Amino acid sequence: MRHQLLILSCIMLLAFTGCTALKNDDITEDKKYGNLAEYYEEDMAEPEYDVVKAKVIRIDLDDTKEERPDIMIQQDIRYQHLYIQILEGDHKGEEYTVRNTVEMVNPYRLIFDVGDKMYIYLFETDEGKVGNIHIYERSRDGAILWLVIAYLGILVLVGGFKGFKAVVTLTFTVLMIGLVMLPLILNGFNPLLVTVGVVSVTTTFSLIVISGWNKKTRTAILGTIGGVLVAACVAGIVSQVAMLTGLGDDQAQMLAYIPQNRHLDFKGILLAGIIVGALGAVMDVALSVASAMWEIEEHSPKISTKQLIRSGMNVGKDIMGSMSNTLILAYVGGSIHLLLLFIAYNVSIAEILNMDMIASEIVRAVAGSIGLISAIPLTTWIGGTFGRKSKTKNK
Repeated sequence: MRHQLLILSCIMLLAFTGCTALKNDDITEDKKYGNLAEYYEEDMAEPEYDVVKAKVIRIDLDDTKEERPDIMIQQDIRYQHLYIQILEGDHKGEEYTVRNTVEMVNPYRLIFDVGDKMYIYLFETDEGKVGNIHIYERSRDGAILWLVIAYLGILVLVGGFKGFKAVVTLTFTVLMIGLVMLPLILNGFNPLLVTVGVVSVTTTFSLIVISGWNKKTRTAILGTIGGVLVAACVAGIVSQVAMLTGLGDDQAQMLAYIPQNRHLDFKGILLAGIIVGALGAVMDVALSVASAMWEIEEHSPKISTKQLIRSGMNVGKDIMGSMSNTLILAYVGGSIHLLLLFIAYNVSIAEILNMDMIASEIVRAVAGSIGLISAIPLTTWIGGTFGRKSKTKNK
């Protein structure tokens, strides 16, 4: 990661300095960035190092726990001499000593104990031997894997066969996003069209698996897609009026400096994120309303269309309050560090609201909530008209 950040920093420096040597009118974009893009694309595709897991089996020196009240925190640097064993890759089983430098002024410190696992950058010599080792990060994948397994197990344990179907739909959604949506966006395809297509496929598949192929499911599918499209339209219009760039956060800016990805549509990616973020809640609302209307019609088959729609709206209003809070709270929860930072530095409301990053997050949360709310009347209208279980035409 640090190596990649270094590369990105070099790219940024070159972008702001070296690339201004020629007049813009005399060169094309490909000529301007072509060689640079090719160089870094090869470097990033075939890095000079491997990332492998290792385990601390002995600590020969550790001064991180010493009391040093006479040393300024800015000058307080500690060391650990870690004796590690490589756990995977071509050098599995080999043991090396690594020095871990800890700057006490940095609140994010990597301090290891015997038995801890870590990921390291491993650089090989031309002869294929280990030439250099840098500590990358603490190993956390084991804890995350167990958490995911526990979540899936609870789904099946509590939900039974329906829980298993939820696992299937969740896996399908993750695969569609990871193997279809993200690669297509990264290769320059229109983010909005790609996301709408993937969302439509995942919504249809998930609701069919969960609820079967019937009018209730078809009503929920149309209500979900309609609500998500409303969210995308609102976000698109507001982002145009507010002149959002989609480059408000650090990750988006880092992505912008990857040479081979310079044609990415960042505003489209912002809208794609809004659609994906709203999908789960909108789908939940649409299916809940469609199911309630289905049950109402099951017990009162002669209910009029007007009464059925009114009943569906009443159910939707009850759901709306809690679900709209869900989206807003989810986005606030993801930004809580930033909000605390604003409070600590006494940043004014006007300054906060006019930041591209904050404005984008507000548009994301509010547009998603509008899409969620819009799914309720849309679903009730579809469920009360051509989505009815019977063909009764009572008015």
